[in-house]
Amino acid sequence: MQLTVLGCAGSAPGPDLPTSGYLVEAGGARIVLELGSGVFGPLTRLCDPFDLDAVLLSHLHLDHCADFGSLTVYRREHPEPPYDVRARRLPVFAPAHAPSRLANAHAASRAELATTDLTDTFDFVPLVPGHYAVGPVDVEVAAMRHICEAYGFRISHGGVSLVFTGDTVPCPELVRLAEGADLLLADSAWRAQAGRANYLHMSGREAGEVARSAGVGRLVLTHVLPWSDRDGVLRDAAEAFPGPVTLATPGATYAV
Repeated sequence: MQLTVLGCAGSAPGPDLPTSGYLVEAGGARIVLELGSGVFGPLTRLCDPFDLDAVLLSHLHLDHCADFGSLTVYRREHPEPPYDVRARRLPVFAPAHAPSRLANAHAASRAELATTDLTDTFDFVPLVPGHYAVGPVDVEVAAMRHICEAYGFRISHGGVSLVFTGDTVPCPELVRLAEGADLLLADSAWRAQAGRANYLHMSGREAGEVARSAGVGRLVLTHVLPWSDRDGVLRDAAEAFPGPVTLATPGATYAV
């Protein structure tokens, strides 16, 4: 299994730093995990978007799904698609309200929205806790604790597993999902701070504590806010987790 970081900024992009987006390749399957602002371009450097096998969206804040509009345009408007995109719709595993939410983002007017139905191009699969198959890859889904409906994913193939937290605060559901994972890709928005809002994000220290509790092999910190202290987030996580810890950067690859 290989993980490639397309973007990793939290909440808003930074200079040359797109928001959340990752390409996971395993067993011949290509899965895009999140499609935040600015990640579609880097994706096209790595593979033809027509070759994707699935899209996973943990939740529908724009820093995790804004470039779904770019994928929509590409699949709908490309003059020479390699196959009939309406006969071979791309599976999109996302919260149940994704079809209407993403159609609203795609349409330019109320009149256009009335005729915008993305289900002609995408096969939307509403997420609930449980297991899903993408070719030979198993995707386990667990509900996380964020300010909206949000999920974490455990992607497994060939005896290895990668866990992505999505956006969440520490919770037992996350520790259970991540237990024994080879790599934990963890929301680490900021340094620990007094009085921060509940149900938003983890700090670097909290991500490290979750990684330690779950006994993961490696911790990769992502979704650091552009105005946060990245080096401080890394130090905090490394103090809490005894294993290898790195900061995600665009273009970085991890063999799992």
